[in-house]
Amino acid sequence: MVFNVAYEMWTPGNCSSVNPMGNVLSGNVTDPNADSYGRYNANAGCRRLFDIAERHGVITSVFTSGLVAENHAGELRTVADYGHEIIGHSYGQDMLFPYLTDEEREDNIVSSTRFFEQATGKQPQGWISPRITSDLDVQRRLARHGYQWHGDALDHDLPYLQCFDDSEILAIPVTIDFNDLPHAMRFGRTPEQFVQMFITALDKLLACNTETLILDVIVHGHCYGRPAAAWAFEEIVKRCASEKDLWLTTRGQIFDYTRPFF
Repeated sequence: MVFNVAYEMWTPGNCSSVNPMGNVLSGNVTDPNADSYGRYNANAGCRRLFDIAERHGVITSVFTSGLVAENHAGELRTVADYGHEIIGHSYGQDMLFPYLTDEEREDNIVSSTRFFEQATGKQPQGWISPRITSDLDVQRRLARHGYQWHGDALDHDLPYLQCFDDSEILAIPVTIDFNDLPHAMRFGRTPEQFVQMFITALDKLLACNTETLILDVIVHGHCYGRPAAAWAFEEIVKRCASEKDLWLTTRGQIFDYTRPFF
């Protein structure tokens, strides 16, 4: 069981592609509403989510932008010092790898890694790209730059090793069933439904108990980091923290456990 907090920022002049009003502005213009909505993530929402996890003794995996490390270094250091796992998540949330040139891909990884190291004192062990979207070229670059695992995989239940001509990296798949952004913005579901759907799935999986699985909950500071929805995250955390048959863990710990088998 992995609790993931998306701690994100967008590059200047760009903003979240999601806006809470529903109607998209016409033309190629920046939407101040979406921009303000996204800035809530680093300004307030993520701290609320970290506080919830810490109240219940839960360590989270933190997908974080290089921009966060650059502009909120003190807060990121506090998060890392508590024990939360810092995970590379591109320099900015709008910098999607399929749109970047080879030079931009390389610079994204190098500059992000440098800011993470400056903020926390060490390079992250793993990387999960915005939209969980990267290709073999990016994954090879991550391996060459010292990353031991990535989560840009939706094609399996359990970790698997990727070997390149000069490096290797462990793919640790992410499950996307419980992600607050599509839940709220794409499907229009409520926080209460988020909790109900998760508890139903968890109960069924525990009752079946036939295989080892990774189950993720993904929350964003600008979505379920808000007061009207953060309670749903807390309800799920409380239920999982009380369940003896769950390993509440991080992807880094999953890497440490599974890597010797490859």
